[in-house]
Amino acid sequence: MNIRIGFGYDVHRLEKGRDLWLGGISIPHYKGTLGHSDGDVLIHAVCDALLGALDLGDIGIHFPDTSDEFRDIRSTILLEKTYQLVREKKYALVNLDSTVILEKPKIRDHIPQMKETLAGILQTSPSNISIKATTSEKMGFIGRGKGLAACANVLLRSV
Repeated sequence: MNIRIGFGYDVHRLEKGRDLWLGGISIPHYKGTLGHSDGDVLIHAVCDALLGALDLGDIGIHFPDTSDEFRDIRSTILLEKTYQLVREKKYALVNLDSTVILEKPKIRDHIPQMKETLAGILQTSPSNISIKATTSEKMGFIGRGKGLAACANVLLRSV
């Protein structure tokens, strides 16, 4: 079996008056992510992990933030397009392990819905999707509530 591993990382600022999208769902909070798309750092990290595993560049190459086509686009659409590239290369997801780093809001109760959303797009079982959350212990821009980050690892197998 031919397997490939990929890693992705993304970070966005948090701003008042924006929606907070994580893992393809809207999370109630008074701040949201500032980005060209909906700013879903988790999905962006997953996209980069998938692309990296197959040496397909990064999210900025495929969905540039200079393009009006992708302005305010839902990141779930970007993930669908990214996973289509993976499938065209004759690979499929084995599992995804990810971590979201933010101080607030607490997202534990939203993780099952995020897993369901991502599993649907990635054509797998939610049990193959791991989403963890942590804080930065009030250090740095994340600790001050100015932003959030996510990282993701994927394992792909040839099909």
